[in-house]
Order: sequence, then structure tokens, then C-alpha cells
Amino acid sequence: LEDGIVGIAKVPSGASTGVHEALELRDNNPKRYHGKGVLKACSNVNEKISKILKGQDIREQRKIDEMMIKEDGTENKSKFGANAILGVSLALSYAAAQALKVPLYQYIRSIYKPELKEYKLPLPMFNIINGGKHADSGLAIQEFMLVPFGIKSFREKVRTGSEIFHTLKKILTKKGYSVAVGDEGGFAPKLKTNQEPFELIIKAIKQTGYKPEEEIGITIDAAATSFYLPKKNRYEFRLENKLLTRNELIDLYSKWIEEFPIVAIEDGLQEEDWEGWRKMYKKLSKRIQLIGDDFLVTNVKRLKRAIQKKCANSILIKPNQIGTLTETLDCIKMAHENNWKTMVSHRSGETIDTIIADLAVGTNAGQIKSGSLSRGERVCKYNRLMEIEEEIKDG
Repeated sequence: LEDGIVGIAKVPSGASTGVHEALELRDNNPKRYHGKGVLKACSNVNEKISKILKGQDIREQRKIDEMMIKEDGTENKSKFGANAILGVSLALSYAAAQALKVPLYQYIRSIYKPELKEYKLPLPMFNIINGGKHADSGLAIQEFMLVPFGIKSFREKVRTGSEIFHTLKKILTKKGYSVAVGDEGGFAPKLKTNQEPFELIIKAIKQTGYKPEEEIGITIDAAATSFYLPKKNRYEFRLENKLLTRNELIDLYSKWIEEFPIVAIEDGLQEEDWEGWRKMYKKLSKRIQLIGDDFLVTNVKRLKRAIQKKCANSILIKPNQIGTLTETLDCIKMAHENNWKTMVSHRSGETIDTIIADLAVGTNAGQIKSGSLSRGERVCKYNRLMEIEEEIKDG
């Protein structure tokens, strides 16, 4: 900014990405970073986007985001790259919060819904076992998460998650399983079935002295597109050596919900199966949250269609799926106006940026997932939320 204030943001990257996400621009030069370099995106920021920003008012977040979208001119931000546009959009918000001398969550609130007075900390979902594309263990289901809904303060929720995580480590070690962690910091052992993680997690919850169902629930991210076989129109459970139809998979979820304290299923079916999502909604939506991630990609057009068709009741919010802060806020707003739940989320290729913590509080999103209670790029978000909890309490 003119007065020397600098806003710095870091943009994450996903391993299991939805086909409808905004485009993350890579160089595709095999001689640099195996083709994953981002010199093109950087040059777009320095040479093209910077020209748009000159002379703009930092307080006009929406206007600037819209100018970048217009100048890019593509549906999926493929000209500049969503990684380039989002980096600038988030850096703007950091700079604006500093210029206005307010915490970032307060700045986000001012552009989201200034009339909203109360700040609420989100309910965290801690990733405790990794499978799918986040590990190479053969587990079809990508994430098994702890949900400490019966624990009062955020800092106590973190403590609860951490204690159960370390109890699980002891249980896995005793059974001779690996305690190496996956992309998102959860353990990635080679287990025998896709049901075994539930049994191990319940055991860990009880051994730590907490009550499953009363205090702690479980959420899974199936990321079903990653084990869907389009040519066979089946879902592959390699550990069980089974190929399931859409209806068999929905029935399996239903059975698991009966047996275990499951509170939510994310991406239970592949991302193009609108009819299947409707069926799953009819069968399961009264019992649990059905969350769309790859299915909805933080996109208001897809969200609108899912609301009309009754396909889900919750949406995962990832700023880099859509590419600007204001579009992310619009998506959260539409979800809340239609009584949907929202869960702000990290990506598997994360950074130490903590804006998703401020985003969750600034919008009263209600829920957040930022991986496990291991790996610095995961834990920093939970630490930021504990800081915000103290600020709000004192404020």
C-alpha cells in the first residue's frame, strides 16, 4: 500500500481435486519441479494483475476481486490462474485488516455481513486416520475425523482431539501397525478393511476417557470420486476386494451410521452423479450431514442446483476452489440463507497461512477441518483459532 503496509498470503493446493474447481495454473515444464512450477502464475501477478491494482482503494475488496475476474475473462480463471488471483485477493484482505487496524476475522465480517454482531468459534473436525489419495494404504475412504461436539471451549476441543490422537498411536503401535502420517497429518496404517478405522477410533475415544456419541462423533470424507471406476460404474473397495453399486454404497453408509457415531459424510458419491446424490439425500439426510466438496467446489451455481434438487445439506468451503475471497463469502452466504451447514476447509497441499481460521470466525461458518493435530501447517490453524477465542473472550 502507499503507506508501506504489506499484505502477504499463501495459497494451498489439493491432491483430490474436483473437476469443476477453478484452475490452478502450473508451468508444465518437466525440467522444473516435475512440471508443477508456478512461474506463469507469479508473472501474471507481477505483470498483469498488478496493473489492475494500481490506484485502487484497499477497502473495495469486492470491486477489486471483480476486476480481476473480469480481466481474466474465463469461467475457471484459467488465464491468470486461480492460484494467482486468490493469492492477491487474500493478500488484499491481510493488508486491508492492517490498514483498518482490525483483526482479519473482523475485516472479513465487515464485507460478509456487518450487521452480524456475535462471533462464534467453529466446531473442529480433526483428521485422525488418512486413506484414499492422502495415503498409500489401500483404504478407499480418504479421511476419518473426530468431532468433539460435546466439549465446551475450543481449546478443550483441541486438547480432546490431541489426547485421542495420541491414544490411537499407542493402539496402532500395539497392533503392529505403522504410525507414519498421511498428507493431512492423520495416521496412515495399512488396515484390513474400510470399517476397521471406526473400531480403532471408538477404542481410542473410550480409552482416553471420553464418550462416543455423547461427546465425540465421527465424520468421514469418502472422496468417492477417487475410488469410482467410470467404465464399470462401480465403487472399488480394494481391501475387501469388492465392487459396489451406488445403491450398495449408500446401504453401506446407512449400516455404518447405525453402528458408529457418524455425524457427517463428505463426498459420499462421485462428483457427477446428481441422481445418486438425490437418492443418498432421501435415505440419509435426516440422520446426518451430507457434505459436498468435489461435488460442489465452493461454487454458487453448483450450490444453487444442489439446493433446488435436494442433493445435500452441507457444503465444504475452500477458497482456492473458486479463486477469490468475495466469491467464497457469497457461497457461504447462499448456504446459510438456505439453512445449509458450512465447513471451512484446508487442502492436502497446505501452507502455514491461517486465513481459513479467520474466515470460519468472520462468517460464523459453524465448522472447520484443518487436518490432524500433527504437522505444523495443520496445527497453525487450530492455534490461530485458540488465539481468536482468547481475543473474543477478552473483547
